[in-house]
Amino acid sequence: MFPMGFASGLPLALSGGTLQAWLTVAGVDIKTIGLFSMVGIPYTLKFVWSPVMDRFNIPLLGRRRGWILLCQVFIILITAAMAMLNPSSQAAAMGLAAILLAFFSASQDVVIDAYRTDSLKERERGLGVGLTVTGYRIAMLVSGALALILADHIGWHATYIAMAAVMAGSALFTLIAPEPGIPGNPPGNIREAVIEPLKEILSREAIILFLFLIILYKIGDAFAGTLTTAFLIRGAGFSPTDVGTINKGLGLAATIIGAMAGGGLMIRMGLYGSLMLFGILQAVSNLAFMALALVGKSYPMMIGAVGLENICGGMGTAAFVAFLMALCNRRFSATQYAILSALAAVGRVFVGPPSGILVDMLGWPEFFFFTFLAALPGLFMLRYLKKHINVLDA
Repeated sequence: MFPMGFASGLPLALSGGTLQAWLTVAGVDIKTIGLFSMVGIPYTLKFVWSPVMDRFNIPLLGRRRGWILLCQVFIILITAAMAMLNPSSQAAAMGLAAILLAFFSASQDVVIDAYRTDSLKERERGLGVGLTVTGYRIAMLVSGALALILADHIGWHATYIAMAAVMAGSALFTLIAPEPGIPGNPPGNIREAVIEPLKEILSREAIILFLFLIILYKIGDAFAGTLTTAFLIRGAGFSPTDVGTINKGLGLAATIIGAMAGGGLMIRMGLYGSLMLFGILQAVSNLAFMALALVGKSYPMMIGAVGLENICGGMGTAAFVAFLMALCNRRFSATQYAILSALAAVGRVFVGPPSGILVDMLGWPEFFFFTFLAALPGLFMLRYLKKHINVLDA
């Protein structure tokens, strides 16, 4: 799970923040750089082609590892090809390469999510998710912060070659990983691969309530997270260096600690108990930012708020991903997980605009109290569904 998570996280910055830094240094105009933000679209649409990965097998390595390795080979080749381009004179070619990189990275995510769902038994899910999140976050650090440092010393072209080599090392783990045993036969055709996953999941008892829970469980976190950086700089008066060091650096370490701790606790507490406890902690952690907004610029308060929020968020993520896995039928895990995770992203996508309006209307302390209240409907929904969630965990 750890190297799979690492492989999943590595390409993200190479078509996102790290590429944006390269374009900026190369003198590409700001309008073109803005257009490059569109290359992330495949990550939001990956459920569209996920049925293909449930339906077809890649020869030799099997239904899951075959697709993972195929995607990784393309990621390696495209990353190496980007190293050969000059963004200032070949912006269109770089844009095409970035879109292809995002497409194969998103496709790899689909199959790695399915691999994790197919491989882990119920009691292994929490720890498996914790290891996945840890690998993912470390990879983002490698292709983000480390890549920027390398670029200063060895240049951008050599840095992207180095990232391709790191990805090649990750692919070796795919070759030695065990292929999960998947009960039942895969879908017989594309129509079945598209229709059957939807029919199967919509036939579940209380599924509409489950779908609402998926949207609501991390909505409070999503509200708070949209403007955390803006609050720390504009609302609390910290410098960008403070935010980069504490919010990003400490936040990354705290998220990893939270994911691993949450995964370990899930073994003892079970799915429902973990979702409830970690959901409460997620909600309460938002009040730490409310306290910081009331106190004003205070480094101890900032460190405490950032650490608490990221630890609790990491724990909540571990339980939430395990919950999505529990909802999937292993015959259609690639398609079903892609659909459910896309639904989970709905809240994150749509809370941004109202967040700014709320801050303008209420002020920062009241906004963070609102984010605490926004988390409560998900917890009430979770309590109502306790019996059904215990069945998933049986």
